[in-house]
Amino acid sequence: MPGGPWMKIGTRGSPLALAQAREMRALLAAAHDLPEERIALVVIKTTGDMILDRPLSEAGGKGLFTKELDIALLDGSIDIAVHSSKDLPTLLPDGLDIAGYLPREDVRDVFISPRAESLATLAPGSLVGTASLRRQALVRRLRPDLRVGLLRGNVQTRLAKLASGECDATLLALAGLKRLGMVSHATEILGEDQFLPAVGQGAIGVTARSDDHETRIKLGSVLDAPTGFALMLERAFLRVLDGSCRTPIAGHARIGDGRLTFRGQILRADGSECYETLAEGAVEEAERLGVQAGNDLLARAPADILAH
Repeated sequence: MPGGPWMKIGTRGSPLALAQAREMRALLAAAHDLPEERIALVVIKTTGDMILDRPLSEAGGKGLFTKELDIALLDGSIDIAVHSSKDLPTLLPDGLDIAGYLPREDVRDVFISPRAESLATLAPGSLVGTASLRRQALVRRLRPDLRVGLLRGNVQTRLAKLASGECDATLLALAGLKRLGMVSHATEILGEDQFLPAVGQGAIGVTARSDDHETRIKLGSVLDAPTGFALMLERAFLRVLDGSCRTPIAGHARIGDGRLTFRGQILRADGSECYETLAEGAVEEAERLGVQAGNDLLARAPADILAH
């Protein structure tokens, strides 16, 4: 590229990660009246992409999807990294920050199965495959008569394993299917009342170096403030609970008329117990509301439910 790229975007190499990075590139190019080829996509393989034989909770947690991208940011190989926000750990390495988020997509989960029209009608004893402890716990809570097993890999890999009969059903984020143009695969969209999403679900997060003010200015026109407030609340909630991949935690903040409403849950892994909290307040109170909600659950839930 003449004079080098205007910006270098770091991304994982899965189809969904690339779709998210391309969405960011298209928005930046349009906002700054640039041809898209002036913005480089730098594909970086992460440890999380390579470990597919066991749950992330046993391999090191959420940071497995961000570590190599963090290193590339810190050494200047890339200017920003684009992530699914639910993959971002609660604490980032020194020198890096979340610069903001793109406008949030639909936060709901979907049930996918060739054997039933809904989670409620799936035959007893059927095997539901998912890598998410939250989804596993919610399935066990709603349908204790089902079996739950590990299903890792990107969206296409999981759908292929489902089609081959490795499991009878799976659960995926609706936002990811929308970004991949694959919504037709959804058998049932699960309502938040029964299936509360993961913290950060549906939001594309952007990380950058803390001292890179030029990049922050470039990003300013495409980042979404309401999503930022909602995620500030959700991530504060998660941080108080020391949320990692080892505890089933769910939470979603909505924003409307300058106010935030939040519902959060922690569950026992076997689905036998669920503790819920609600919070509401002005957007300027996002951080405090998240901390308050987290502390409320800490005070009421048994200590052993928060596995470390």
